[in-house]
Amino acid sequence: MSNLVIVESPSKAKTIKKYLGSKYDVVASMGHVRDLPKSKMGVDIENGFKPQYTEIKDKDEIIENLKKEAEKSDYVYLATDPDREGEAISWHLAYLLGLDPNQANRVTFNEITRTGIQNGMEHPRKIDIDLVDAQQARRILDRIVGYKISPFLWRKVRRGLSAGRVQSVAVRMVVDRENEIKAFKPQEYWTIDAKLQAKGRTRPFDASLYGDEKGKIKIKNKEQADGILAELKDEDFIVNKIKKGVRRRSPAPPFITSTLQQEASRKLNFQSQRTMRAAQNLYEGVEVGDMGAVGLITYMRTDSLRISDEAREAGNKLIVDRYGKDYLPDKPRVYKSRSGAQDAHEAIRPTMPNLTPEEVKSSLTSDQYRVYKLIWERFIASLMANAVYDTIQADIKAGKYIFRASGHTVRFAGFTVLYEESTDDNTEEGSKKLPKFEEGDKLGVVELKGNQHFTQPPPRYTEASLIKAFEETGIGRPSTYSSTISTIVARDYIERESKTLKPTILGEVTTELMKECFPDIVDVEFTAKMEQKLDNIEAGKTDWVETLDDFYGDFSKTLNGAEEKMEGKRVKIPVEETDIDCELCGKKMVIKTGRFGKFLACSGYPECKNTKKIVKETGAFCPKCGGKVLSKKSKKGAVYFGCEHNPTCDFMTWDIPTADKCPKCGKSLFRKKGRGYKVYCSNNECDYEKAGK
Repeated sequence: MSNLVIVESPSKAKTIKKYLGSKYDVVASMGHVRDLPKSKMGVDIENGFKPQYTEIKDKDEIIENLKKEAEKSDYVYLATDPDREGEAISWHLAYLLGLDPNQANRVTFNEITRTGIQNGMEHPRKIDIDLVDAQQARRILDRIVGYKISPFLWRKVRRGLSAGRVQSVAVRMVVDRENEIKAFKPQEYWTIDAKLQAKGRTRPFDASLYGDEKGKIKIKNKEQADGILAELKDEDFIVNKIKKGVRRRSPAPPFITSTLQQEASRKLNFQSQRTMRAAQNLYEGVEVGDMGAVGLITYMRTDSLRISDEAREAGNKLIVDRYGKDYLPDKPRVYKSRSGAQDAHEAIRPTMPNLTPEEVKSSLTSDQYRVYKLIWERFIASLMANAVYDTIQADIKAGKYIFRASGHTVRFAGFTVLYEESTDDNTEEGSKKLPKFEEGDKLGVVELKGNQHFTQPPPRYTEASLIKAFEETGIGRPSTYSSTISTIVARDYIERESKTLKPTILGEVTTELMKECFPDIVDVEFTAKMEQKLDNIEAGKTDWVETLDDFYGDFSKTLNGAEEKMEGKRVKIPVEETDIDCELCGKKMVIKTGRFGKFLACSGYPECKNTKKIVKETGAFCPKCGGKVLSKKSKKGAVYFGCEHNPTCDFMTWDIPTADKCPKCGKSLFRKKGRGYKVYCSNNECDYEKAGK
């Protein structure tokens, strides 16, 4: 018998073929083969929202080849990705290839290993029509919102704009945060901080005013702080009470899609698309030494924290072999998935926990290695024992006032010997040891002063914190987080500023119009409820046509109301002014957006039609010709640095220019990327360099 297995990607096909052997042919569909047409709505709203699918342009040759392979095969297995999109691709393939929809020809692989493929092939099933309906409902819903609202934005704001069911509410979240920051009024407050010294000790320790016998004191201004400092001037600092304790820290659970994207953003500075691309490669299979092609991680689109018993046993064995039995908890650690999580797949983990990152490093690209190392360390650490700390808190009396000092030391490192989760604010608690002293001891005062502070506005979203907000509010699904952020950046609603996300003027204007005319579409709670309804379709609890009908009834009324409200009106996008003078007429240049992105234009248009590119100077100078070194972007969006006189001068580098000058020759200094970086002189004839921090 000849058997055909259809997957989505060539790399996955290659890995699976290795395990299935000569009785199976494995081919790739290269993703979707049918979709709604690009040139029109493609949904018959009046007749039960019937989708009008067409074969995707440029897929003719692939589809023809799939048909030929299917015709000469005795049996066809549909082995696309094990999720909503993968199920829909299999359904479309079954239609194109004339396969029986009731035939058990659908197989899924949670991991691309010998065991994972064997398990999948031994348990074929029918196509899950509930999964397909959920994908269809999502696709049609997004199409209706996009095709109905986008033309409205063209007429009322600017041609080429687009709206989306998830993207529009995502933009609103970033805009709302920016508005919070703008509206924030800082409040002054003060702290009184002391450096104290225990008897016989040379190193001082820190303590801060907590309050007095009545309780905590808030110091609002300098006058209040100075008054307290005056009262403390001649007071003795006496240790009043010492409280000792033990604190235990548990490891973070293994990764799910959202937490992998967040942690890779924080630790690796990866955008979510970059993370998912590397994870996809690791799942589908890479060539690893004598092992050949093998999938190194389980399926990377999941929100389940479940792990298999086999994986737990393998991880536990590695922990005992590497660290000893003390590093295993007394009871196996079991993590509970959040409410509503889909449990079809395991958490993201290494398929072979005994295969360390160091062992596979030479077989992986830099991105693949860094993502694999992150996943491997997180998984192994999640099985390990708690970290244990000895804590101490000392209350120190000075007159009627109480100062407080606290610290901790590590009693047992536990999982922290391998991995610690990062945070959005990057404030990782370090080990702070207090000197030995007893209750009643008098302490020396090395320094005592008041420090002014101001309350801070909420921070702008980073990609990591926005993904966390999506997850917490129920906006979108883990598989869509990456594409949602990429879309709103690509469409100029949001821009990246260092690691943060801020709205553009276009994003702010469009969001205000959407809030006025389509409040439900940009309402977080409404969007989250719609996601829940789509999940109910997937679970077989709700009919997909009824769900769409319920949505469209109110939506069409809102659309008609928006047209009436905005009849004869048009929203003007404010120009973004700069302090750059036009060299032709002297007026200020403004930032405008055209077909090829942003550019500078004279504010005196149409009298003056001067335009020029936006350049970002770095403060460094070209080592070849002395011109300014500019920050530039490649076609793929990667930042590099080049001479302003390009193409006459061909200088370019990926290293980061600095505004500092070489102390030996005066040329510009550049900095290598990464940890443990070095700063070096751009002059090839100068040997100056220094280590970074």
